Amino acid sequence: MLFFAVTFLMVASTLGQIPVDKCPEVSVEQNFNAAAYLGKWYEQQKYPIIWELGAKCVTANYSLNSDGTVKVYNQQINILGQKEDITGEARLDSDKGEAKLLVTFHNPEVTAPYWVLSTDYENYAVVLSCDTVLGITGETVWILTRAQNPSQDIIDAALDVVKKNNLSESLLIKTDQETCN
Repeated sequence: MLFFAVTFLMVASTLGQIPVDKCPEVSVEQNFNAAAYLGKWYEQQKYPIIWELGAKCVTANYSLNSDGTVKVYNQQINILGQKEDITGEARLDSDKGEAKLLVTFHNPEVTAPYWVLSTDYENYAVVLSCDTVLGITGETVWILTRAQNPSQDIIDAALDVVKKNNLSESLLIKTDQETCN
């Protein structure tokens, strides 16, 4: 029974993303500076994700754990107006200096790729997660910014990264960051 529950959760988490035939070939940030990436990021746009349905004020905060991994602390206000959070950890999945990380959340244990396609560390980051579970491939893209309400120039720089990687701009939906108080 536990096997079926875990299998269901794994498939459901993949189905919570945009289904694709295969993960796209993309370029990721080179010479990734994990220390400069630490801190708070605000989600500005994303592909639809089931666990963020109707959520607003979504943030991600990254800090260094004593074992060298990165603590991931995500918060949001759900569709019912309740604050939710989840904690996990990230570790580099490449020894080539590429911004390819694996993020693990617990209860249930789920690990997924977290690839930083591009970041200037001070204004924006564009992140892709794509994984195949039980033959089903799902893809998610996030545009994150350091400012809660960034300038359009910063959003445009991030959208250029989406375009250059041949990812769909039309699937991106705006995250409400304006009614967070």
